[in-house]
Amino acid sequence: MANKEGYVADFPSEVIKEGKVQILVPKLKAYGVVPSDYAPSKAPVFYNPVMEFNRDVSVLAFKAYQHMVNHEITICEPFTSQGIRGIRFAAEVDGVSKVLASDISTKALELAKHNVELNKLEEKITLKHKDANCVLSNYASPKKRFDIVDIDPFGTPVPYLDSAFRALKNNGLLAATATDLAPLCGVHAKACVRKYTGKPLRTEYCQELAVRLLANCMASVAAKHDIGIRILFSHSSDHYIRVYAQIGYGCQKGDESLKNTGYILHCFDCLHREITHQIYGKSTQCPECGSKMEYAGPLWTGSIIDSAFNEQVIKENQSTAFKDSAKIAKLLALTKNEALAPATYFVNDKLGGKLKLPAPSVQSVLSALKDGGFQAVPTHFNTRGIKTDAPALAMHRILKEIVAAK
Repeated sequence: MANKEGYVADFPSEVIKEGKVQILVPKLKAYGVVPSDYAPSKAPVFYNPVMEFNRDVSVLAFKAYQHMVNHEITICEPFTSQGIRGIRFAAEVDGVSKVLASDISTKALELAKHNVELNKLEEKITLKHKDANCVLSNYASPKKRFDIVDIDPFGTPVPYLDSAFRALKNNGLLAATATDLAPLCGVHAKACVRKYTGKPLRTEYCQELAVRLLANCMASVAAKHDIGIRILFSHSSDHYIRVYAQIGYGCQKGDESLKNTGYILHCFDCLHREITHQIYGKSTQCPECGSKMEYAGPLWTGSIIDSAFNEQVIKENQSTAFKDSAKIAKLLALTKNEALAPATYFVNDKLGGKLKLPAPSVQSVLSALKDGGFQAVPTHFNTRGIKTDAPALAMHRILKEIVAAK
């Protein structure tokens, strides 16, 4: 397929439609890749159709952010590959005046250039052939910074956080994706400590720990530049986590942000968990069963979903027609309830296994918890999960009562 300058892809390719745009992408079937593959990187230019949901939510979140700041915005997308993310942002987010997209791959950039022209967005999108950190550092001076920086790499976003924060305007938004869930969920604990400077735990709520480890790493990096962060939205979907953080310049804001740094203590015997801001000198004996507790962190102990922002994303989704709009609506309905819920969650199957009892339905446990005067909501992190302020032993009692009543 050729564009007006004669571009012809020298690999099997096809035009796909996503959101409001058309994109020429590698034909993954030609490389033995199916959409469910974790890393469809056998093609000469990276393209992952599974991440359409990520891109849809990103578009909605950026629309919500633009509505919040109420002025024209600029976006930097330094891992553009075939250009689909930056092109969608330029075409679908109201008030975008400029998108800077870059990639270190010449072949990817050639394809991205074709796709920009295919969607007639040459006036809005600028393409750069540079390393991600290099392009971000080039835009670190005050008058060149962006309103949004979107970090969506393959693996960890940590190597790019420093330059990303420096490339953001005051009150700007940093969106970061992490696909390295094995370290973040405790399978490769040393790698997590090395990359995120936080210790993970292989618990039933490890996806939430992953979000909190990434959020705290972001806060720590930002604070070094006298920048504070506020988490507007986060979610765990498929094989990745995604965190949206608004920044604010000033040493006081950096200090305030770091007050959200802490630890989660977890008992693997009774499943008790608690938040603490200091583990040194603190007893690690479980207050419910007396066993020794393990810890995760340092991690972010503050809110990971802002209610007002979540509500605006819901409104944006209601006025947008995506293929996955219903799936997005379900995610946003769950995160809306989670916004004010306690940190961590219990998983019925894990608790039932611990008690050697059949796991009751989520709805029956939610009802019993509410009848007992506890806060209780389902969570998007796990379809069998429940966020509640009920202590572990109360959860034991409630599960036993539900099973006994059957």
